Amino acid sequence: MIKDFSIISASPEIMGGTPVFAGTRVPVQTLLDYLKAGESIDDFLDGFPTVKREQVIGLLEEAGKQLVSMVA
Repeated sequence: MIKDFSIISASPEIMGGTPVFAGTRVPVQTLLDYLKAGESIDDFLDGFPTVKREQVIGLLEEAGKQLVSMVA
């Protein structure tokens, strides 16, 4: 589980508790949808300037670590 609260947050008061990038109202799922559609991180950041590049990279790094630890 990602525990760095500077990356994502979830609160019932923001987007009904949907996980969002911390300090924004941008759902994490939106990034995943962009990447699945073949868009780049830069395209995502251009569309959602409130999200920091460090947040995106941090999220992807943590997700990768968790996936690797699940099969290790």
